[in-house]
Amino acid sequence: MPRNDIAVVGAGLVGALIATLLTQRGFRVTVYEKRPDPRKAGFVGGRSINLALAERGLHALRATGLADQVLAQAVMMRGRMVHDPAGHSGLQRYGVDDSEVIWSVSRGGLNTLMLDAAEAAGATVHFDQGLASADLERGTLTLRAADGGERTVDAAVVIGADGAGSALRAAMHHHSPLGERIEELGHGYKELEIPPRKDANGPFAIERNALHIWPRGHYMCIALPNREGSFTVTLFLPNDGEHPSFRTIAGAGAAEAFFRTEFPDALDLMPDFAADWSAHPVGSLATLYLDRWHIGGRALLIGDAAHAMVPFHGQGMNCGFEDAAELARLFDATPDDPAAVFAAFEAIRKPNADAIARMALENYVEMRDKVADPHFLRMRELGGLLAQRSPTHYLPRYRMVTFTHLPYAYALERGRAQDTLVEQLLRGHADVSSVDLDAAVRTLEATLPPLPVQK
Repeated sequence: MPRNDIAVVGAGLVGALIATLLTQRGFRVTVYEKRPDPRKAGFVGGRSINLALAERGLHALRATGLADQVLAQAVMMRGRMVHDPAGHSGLQRYGVDDSEVIWSVSRGGLNTLMLDAAEAAGATVHFDQGLASADLERGTLTLRAADGGERTVDAAVVIGADGAGSALRAAMHHHSPLGERIEELGHGYKELEIPPRKDANGPFAIERNALHIWPRGHYMCIALPNREGSFTVTLFLPNDGEHPSFRTIAGAGAAEAFFRTEFPDALDLMPDFAADWSAHPVGSLATLYLDRWHIGGRALLIGDAAHAMVPFHGQGMNCGFEDAAELARLFDATPDDPAAVFAAFEAIRKPNADAIARMALENYVEMRDKVADPHFLRMRELGGLLAQRSPTHYLPRYRMVTFTHLPYAYALERGRAQDTLVEQLLRGHADVSSVDLDAAVRTLEATLPPLPVQK
C-alpha cells in the first residue's frame, strides 16, 4: 500500500470529517462503514441525543466549507431555560450575547452533509462493510458485508472513527492491550418528543432558542429544539435504587404519573407520551478511558472510539471534530511519518480528552442540581461581573470550553482556580451586591495570571 493511502473505519461524523480533511491534503482515503448509506436507507443512529454544535466543532467545519450549510439547518440556543417545579422558567445565558451561542443540529442531517463533502473531496466510502478483524502486522482489514460475505483489503495505516463500540479498538486491544477502562455513570436516559404545535402561534410550543432543563436534584429532563418545531426531550434518571429510577418506573403508566408529579408542564406538551415511552429503550451512559490510542504508525483511534464521554457538556462531537482538525494539522507537518503523527496526536489530545470527560461528568451535577441552587447562582453572578471588569483575567469555564479554542485541560485547571477564588470572595456575603468589586478585581489580578491571548 502506498504511504499516502489511509483507511478510515467508520463513516459517522468524525470519520467523514477526517476523510474530508485528509483527502484535501492529497491522501487517498477509503472509508468502511458497517451501516447502509443513510442518504439512501435513512439514518440509523446509535445514541440519538441531539447534538450541540459549538465553536470547536464549527472551527473544524469551516476548513471543509460546510459551516454555513450546517448552521442553515441548525437552531440557535442562547442558554439554559430552567423550569422549576412550580412551572416558572428563566433563561441563563451561555455567553455575553448572541455572538456566544450553541446550535442544536440533527445528527442524521449533519452526517448526510459530511458524507457528501467527503466524497466531493475525493474520498471513497464503502457502506455495509463492517470490520470483522484487523491484522496490524500484515496491514490488512477483514470486512464483513451485510449478507455475511467477507473480504480482505490492504490497510497499512488505519484510523478508527467507529464510535464507542469501536471494532477497530477491539482489534487493536487484541494485538496489544490499550489499557481500556469503562466507567458506567449508573444513570440512563429515555428519549421522548414534544411535537410541533399546529396553530397560529407557530410550531414551537416553548421558547425555540434555548436548551430547556427541568432540574430535580439527582435527575432531570432536557429538551432541544429541532428546525421543524419539535423538541427532542430526554429524561436522565438513575438506573437502579429508590424511586425515582428506571427500575421503579415499570411502564408508560407509571412514567406518566411520575411526569405528572415532577414535570407537569412538559407532560402537557407530549400528547404521544405513552407511545414514545414504550417505543424507546433506556440508553446507557458511560465514560471510556484508554491508556493508549495508537499502535505505532499502523492504527489510531479518534473521537468516541478513543474517548467516549457522557453528553452533559455537549462536547462529544465538538471534541471529535477538534481531534480531526488536530490530526490533519499534524499530518501537514510530517505527512510521511504516521508513527510520529499518531504519537504526537495522542500526547496532545489525550490530556484534553480526559479533561473534557471530567468536565462533562461535573456538568451533569451542575445541570440537574445546581442551576436552581442560590449559592451556585451567586457564584455565577459574581463570575460574570469579574469577567466584565477584568476580561483579561476571568472567563467562566463554560465559555472557555464552548466559545474558545483554549485546551480543555487548561479550561479545567483555570476553572478550578477561578471557582476557588470566587468562593473566597463570596465568603461572608449573603448577596453579590455587598461584595466590593474593585477590591475583588484587584485580588483576581494579583492571584491569577492573565488568560492566554486567543488568536
